[in-house]
Amino acid sequence: MVSTPAQTPTQSPSHPRQQHATHDVTNQAPPLAPYDASDDAALLEGLRREGAGWAEDDIRRLGLRAGGEEAQEWGEQANRHEPELRTHDRYGNRIDEVDFHPSWHHLMRTAVAEGLAGAPWADQRPGSHVARTAGGLVWGHTEAGHGCPTSMTYAAVPALRAQPDLAKVYEPLLTSREYAPGLRVPTEKPGLLAGMGMTEKQGGSDVRTNTTEATPTGEPGVYTLRGHKWFTSAPMCDVFLVLAQAPGGLSCFLVPRVLPDGSRNTFRIQRLKDKLGNRSNASSEPEFDRTVAWLVGPEGRGVKTIIEMVNCTRLDCVMSSATLMRKTLVEAGHHARHRSAFGARLLDQPLMRNVLADLALESEAATTLTLRLAGAADRAVRGDAGERAFRRIATAVGKYWVTKRGPAFTAEALECLGGNGYVEDSGMPRHYREAPLLSIWEGSGNVNALDVLRALGREPEAAEALFAELALARGADARLDTAVTGLKAQLTETGQVGARRLVERMALTLQASLLVRHAPHPVADAFCASRLGGDWGHSFGTLPAAADLDAVLERALPDLN
Repeated sequence: MVSTPAQTPTQSPSHPRQQHATHDVTNQAPPLAPYDASDDAALLEGLRREGAGWAEDDIRRLGLRAGGEEAQEWGEQANRHEPELRTHDRYGNRIDEVDFHPSWHHLMRTAVAEGLAGAPWADQRPGSHVARTAGGLVWGHTEAGHGCPTSMTYAAVPALRAQPDLAKVYEPLLTSREYAPGLRVPTEKPGLLAGMGMTEKQGGSDVRTNTTEATPTGEPGVYTLRGHKWFTSAPMCDVFLVLAQAPGGLSCFLVPRVLPDGSRNTFRIQRLKDKLGNRSNASSEPEFDRTVAWLVGPEGRGVKTIIEMVNCTRLDCVMSSATLMRKTLVEAGHHARHRSAFGARLLDQPLMRNVLADLALESEAATTLTLRLAGAADRAVRGDAGERAFRRIATAVGKYWVTKRGPAFTAEALECLGGNGYVEDSGMPRHYREAPLLSIWEGSGNVNALDVLRALGREPEAAEALFAELALARGADARLDTAVTGLKAQLTETGQVGARRLVERMALTLQASLLVRHAPHPVADAFCASRLGGDWGHSFGTLPAAADLDAVLERALPDLN
């Protein structure tokens, strides 16, 4: 047995210095929050350029709130305390409800009040859809999961308009800025949320193989559904757009959780999905059994009816990927500013500056493209045929490429924090797990690449609109001109096996053309040299020696130095 020497006053366990002698924390970055999530030149310039400069004060206010300690804690808590399914109440009655942590409701309430759900459809100001996208780019710095129900609510409105009598009743509630959780008669609530149920066990993206049956009741427009959905997002929503096989073929239906008489519609949630990421949000497998539904659009035109919803949510996938890029770039830059190694701050190490600058280029290109797509969507809604054609192809191109870049980007940003980034407390693992979802949601990479081929084959005006956009930058950069010429040649020789290469080139030329026209020369030059000119490696941090890293970083992270 080892004896204990007599203690002197300086050796007392209560002596602060002695007690914590090995626990002084040095060379660690302080908390990032509070910070301004809207402090992004590419975002604010794009907001003004795409017609929503009138919303800048609101975006800046929301950015400060998103980067605040309270909102950042909401995001952390909503993911730490995951939703829980309650199939029955204490008395044995089937209720199929999902319980959420209060932080989830705080996030949702703010998002809906700030117009990030269906509100733009009720706002007649040009640029309202751009303002919503910009709001998502900053509020998404909190967490990504609650963006699912707000996105689907936004996307449900144009699809529902295929059935004017239903739109008349539900659109004012879907465009409300009031968040009203809990299952009640939809028309008795001040605001509604919408979900979507398309995929089934046997088909996934191949929704035409769906087996859920829709049987007419004899009452005009009213059917009953029977079947099982494999992924139905956000089961706590009030209404859902669902695909099912009617006598006339695959059709779209509106399914409420609560019927007009106050009774529960049959919506048996079998389980919540145990997902890689997006864990604050509930994704479910519901069963329909004599479930009441209302036809939306003609029988047999279900895909055509719901495709507008898909287009809207694809834009939100691009937006969410761009948001994750910006959020993780800010985290990486903050760490590099405060952390030292090998005798200097990480920020002052030339190789780290190359990595951060490369990430900054990718982030700006993603943000700029996102806002351009939002501008096209806004103008298409207001009747611009050229913008509608551009949106048709460019959204699929952006969805493919930006969401593909997200996982590699977040992995590199995480690595900037070293081992600290691999620890849950840093928040970076949550962002990393989130990134792959956005490539899968609303069609994986192959689905979107094939959709681009479909647009090229069936809608020649879409390709014309894309090249008209690229032509706006003609002559500004020789590397871009060469890439556009090569792209035109590639169109005539690409089949399915080369679809990804084609779409990748489309995306890079489109991003480069936007940066050449709108970004400072050092940003556009470095992007064209690396992404188009071939002066680049196979990972981030391989920009050429001639790149003006200081100028790129000063634009992306002005407070870094």
